[in-house]
Amino acid sequence: MQLTNKRLEWDQFLEIRREILNSWPTGQEVDLEEAIAYQSKIPDNRRFAKKLETAKQEGITLAQPRAGVALVNEHIELLRYLETEGEADLLPTTIDSYTRQNRYNEAQAGIDESRSVGRSMLNGFPAVNHGVVACRQVVESVISPVQVRHGTPDARLLTEISLAGGFTAYEGGGISYNIPYAKDVPLERSIRDWQYADRLVGYYEERGISINREPFGPLTGTLVPPCISHSIAILEALLAAEQGVKSLTLGYGQCGNLTQDVAAIRSLEELADEYLSRFGYQDTVVTTVFHQWMGGFPQDESKAFGVISWGAATAALAKATKVIVKTPHEAMGIPTKEANASGIKATKQILNMLKDQPLMQSQELTEEKELIKAETRAILEKLLEFGEGDIAVGTVRGFQAGVIDVPFAPSRYNAGKLLPARDYYGAVRLLDFGNLPFGEDIKEIHREKIAQRGKTEGREPSFQMVIDDIYAIGKGMLVGKVR
Repeated sequence: MQLTNKRLEWDQFLEIRREILNSWPTGQEVDLEEAIAYQSKIPDNRRFAKKLETAKQEGITLAQPRAGVALVNEHIELLRYLETEGEADLLPTTIDSYTRQNRYNEAQAGIDESRSVGRSMLNGFPAVNHGVVACRQVVESVISPVQVRHGTPDARLLTEISLAGGFTAYEGGGISYNIPYAKDVPLERSIRDWQYADRLVGYYEERGISINREPFGPLTGTLVPPCISHSIAILEALLAAEQGVKSLTLGYGQCGNLTQDVAAIRSLEELADEYLSRFGYQDTVVTTVFHQWMGGFPQDESKAFGVISWGAATAALAKATKVIVKTPHEAMGIPTKEANASGIKATKQILNMLKDQPLMQSQELTEEKELIKAETRAILEKLLEFGEGDIAVGTVRGFQAGVIDVPFAPSRYNAGKLLPARDYYGAVRLLDFGNLPFGEDIKEIHREKIAQRGKTEGREPSFQMVIDDIYAIGKGMLVGKVR
């Protein structure tokens, strides 16, 4: 089947669907008409899209953690704790790594071992193995809306079971859940597989059931320039909208410079509205998600709370619709439920203190927004040119040519030539542009800002700056400056 950005024909979708549902026994539990009837009975207060839209209208930022364990009852206990003790506004179900790679036999072994030893031996909730009924137990056990968060290049069966299981939001995309996560998955394949997932969401939408879709914003999580994450978020928004998705939450991972981060969130929403409207998707609702720092954390819990609080403050001042919360155990592995709750409470305290603050405005912020917009448009327009108007085709060709390039990604379908580094004030700039389609005016801005840092530190800009910046926050600073 040739890749193109066109809505899947329903007969074609059903033909693929038969194979997907037969790929694991729990697929037989999915009855689409019964699932739609079940979803239609979920009240608005437990619907992700509705709660996000209300938050956007009210100008407040909601807090959501990451969390998932192997067994149903333990996962329910975890979510209830995060809702009551942690005061989370929105809840997650993070999927385990075996399920993300469609290795359901190994996921089952993890479930069995977890039961045997009395603790989770998986790093998430194996929704496919547990099936529809168990997923419904999870979503019915809490008051808040619950989203599936994972990292799966081929999430078709997981999508079927998640939606039939009553989850009202679903994370991921064919680019953001491939390039940063997988080494050998062809981009053309993952985009096509995610067209299936979005076509299913679109069908629910046609039947009056709005499922929120959220591409994964932070990508590789460390020093990702806003124009790269913005471009991919908008590409995945356009691909999803073509399949009928109406509720879209686009994300960005904290870089650390307040002006750049606020400019990034505001420009992301504006650019998304611009491109969705341009291609005729007038009835989509765009919200934003800000991910607290996705790089290395300090091991000291008090210092970790400082990083968490800075992310919370930035999300509030940027007026992001929601913020994904980190925990003070980030440097030590999978957090306890108590540590997870403490990260949420620290975040909520900041959000509540700053919710009535006006949106930041300054000349520097305006200039940063315009720079991000110019960079993102340059990438997207080149991809449209490469695809002769078809954004799916242009994306595949663009990655091949390196005109869109994710730093530090494992995928062999990614050029890997882009090299970011911070400027003197901590904003992420480009040390090496790779093959990005930027004009000399944009390139000169980056060169000047990195040269200014080099001059101040008394060293030539080099790869050592990049290394220093990657480890800086873990050592208690934002910029890896030579003192």
